Amino acid sequence: MSGCTVFADKTALAGHAAAQWLERLAKRDAGRPFIVALSGGRIPRLLYDSVVELARPSVFENVHFFWGDERVVPPTDNGSNFKHADDGLFRPLQIPPGQVHRVQMERSETEAVQLATDELLRFTNSQADGQPVIDLVFLGMGEDAHVASLFPGDTEAIESRAVYRAVTGSKPPPRRITLGYPALAASREVWVLASGEGKAEALRTSLAKGGDTPLARVLQSREHTEILTDFKL
Repeated sequence: MSGCTVFADKTALAGHAAAQWLERLAKRDAGRPFIVALSGGRIPRLLYDSVVELARPSVFENVHFFWGDERVVPPTDNGSNFKHADDGLFRPLQIPPGQVHRVQMERSETEAVQLATDELLRFTNSQADGQPVIDLVFLGMGEDAHVASLFPGDTEAIESRAVYRAVTGSKPPPRRITLGYPALAASREVWVLASGEGKAEALRTSLAKGGDTPLARVLQSREHTEILTDFKL
């Protein structure tokens, strides 16, 4: 079952997501690491702006940042999901480097996948069927209904039990490292921020009974997923 909330525009969507996230953090047990996986795309930049505007830096104590997916580019590249978070969130809020666990793209893909997997498993307190239980995953959605770097037609992803794996996506840059479907299914909360022209039909298809898009697979694997969007369904 999914909850879907519609906003007037992407700014309102991002502001709501930021406020809800900060509310979650304020109520948590700060003695336990809170694990969040960030997404790529355009909407996270607005989310970061809203968080910086609303947050007290102390609310992020013991919050550890990972990624749902990352492009195989250097961390200083403008295509890096890490760079956008570093510029928009970590530096403005002075998040300690020890809480930021980027995918190490300066290494080989095999090494980067293994290190990202080991690091995530080390920081999650519980596991479900061998998968890390992430507290909160942010996902965007593409016009083809891909989420993270789980693209239509990737049959290996459907069978794989890997926490992270390297893939070739249909959008540049093609090489990516992504969380798999099982890790998303095991997460405590998944919030899909679906914003932008041309994505309404992809979301409708994903929400329909029997949908087989990447987003549909995520929704069908979970009891509840929160969807925030700025277009009418």
